Amino acid sequence: MRLLVVSLLLLFGLPFIMTEVVDSFQNCREFFFNEQPPVFPGILNNSVSQDNNRYKLICQKYETTYRFATLYDTTNRIPVFSAYKYTGSYTGRPHKPWKIEPQLETLGGEMREPCVHQASSEDYWAQSALNRGHLFPNAHAPDNITAESTFTLTNTVPQYKNFNNGSWVRMEEEVRSIMDSHCRDRDDPNKMLAYVLTGAVPSTANFLKHKVNIPSNMWTAFCCYNGTTWVSQTHRAENKDSNTNQINAKTLENLKSEFLQNKYGSGAIVLFNNECSEFLKT
Repeated sequence: MRLLVVSLLLLFGLPFIMTEVVDSFQNCREFFFNEQPPVFPGILNNSVSQDNNRYKLICQKYETTYRFATLYDTTNRIPVFSAYKYTGSYTGRPHKPWKIEPQLETLGGEMREPCVHQASSEDYWAQSALNRGHLFPNAHAPDNITAESTFTLTNTVPQYKNFNNGSWVRMEEEVRSIMDSHCRDRDDPNKMLAYVLTGAVPSTANFLKHKVNIPSNMWTAFCCYNGTTWVSQTHRAENKDSNTNQINAKTLENLKSEFLQNKYGSGAIVLFNNECSEFLKT
């Protein structure tokens, strides 16, 4: 069946990425702190989708290697979050076509019209205010091949250009510098290591081309070992047409209890296996 899907996508001229839509994150659990994915009540629990018709688990595989993991919302056609390990970054930006996930385009064992369950590049055409915003930014990738793997539409959301290219990218650069300086692999202090989650909160009624949700907010959090203990920092901001806002660091508890809890409703949200609660002051 997958060969049929790939053949049809090629027929339509759509670039695709050979990732894996899975029943659990077991195959790519290394991208989560303590190999434990987050808990979002009603969405994800015990590494299993709580609504498999809507929320799909993707182990993002590229060039035979797992590069990161994504929880994808096929109703809003945007990811809930992407998870990756930060181990340093390379300089440059790949020039690759944006890809889609072919396995999301099967339903009832048959191939449907392309990109029914995910965004496509065409959705972003002729957009003056919005562009494709990475959750796992290519600038946080350790090498060119991993950076290429981030150019999948299952790893992007519609972000306002002024925001994506302004305050949000400045925050990503600052966080990268902080992780370079403060985060170490506990098993090898000479190496960098941080576990990162970046997500998007869907809006209630704001859509690109009447189908791709334009998130109301973006958030990101990292957990790492600073040489003494496990620490964390988080950032969040409104996705709006502005590039002047300063995005300040918040505690993990602030992100969970004062932000995500309000956005996603009842039930306790767990990001880093109930650890990494100590705030990294810089």
